[in-house]
Amino acid sequence: MSASASEIGVPTAIAAFGGDGPAPVRIVVGYGFWIFLLSDIIMFSALFAAYAVLSGQTDGGPTPHSLFELKHVAIETLCLLFSSYTCGLGSLFIERRRLKLFFILFAATFALGAIFLSLEFSEFAGMLAQGAGPSRSAFLSSFFSLVGLHGAHVTVGLLWLAFMMAQVAAQGPREYVLRRILCFSLFWHALDIIWVAVMSLVYLMGARI
Repeated sequence: MSASASEIGVPTAIAAFGGDGPAPVRIVVGYGFWIFLLSDIIMFSALFAAYAVLSGQTDGGPTPHSLFELKHVAIETLCLLFSSYTCGLGSLFIERRRLKLFFILFAATFALGAIFLSLEFSEFAGMLAQGAGPSRSAFLSSFFSLVGLHGAHVTVGLLWLAFMMAQVAAQGPREYVLRRILCFSLFWHALDIIWVAVMSLVYLMGARI
């Protein structure tokens, strides 16, 4: 007669089924946050699809070619790409408990993100001053919805970044703080990927229309 699980002990029973027990909390949190990010990307995908359909519906108003300034967009892109780089380095340094470098790199990430956001606000203000607001045409409605939502995510990311820096300063690199920084890093890198898609599909293609 084979032994029961109670007789051989729980760890032995788990090993018998090829399991190693529950995954570390850090892995579970990271995995769960990836699921959230994927749902966010699905939402952006719907807005990309709407923009693709409506980008030519200008109703006699401004066209993408007349509104978009690629030099302006190039500066925004460089700021966000470098901010993703500094964010990644900062995450590595806090893992190694090198807090001074962490604060320097995350402060640089915040500054670059803030520059990106100010450039985007400047672009929107310029378009509104020309009468090219979201109510002007279907093209502009879809443009402001897509790019504006990305800007709103960057705003949330900057607030989150500032909170994480304050938490590290107050509590140090504790395990739950490191998990939150992992989630923030995933979020910030995802925004970078989405922006590359915005730059390619909205600005670069739109400048040719």
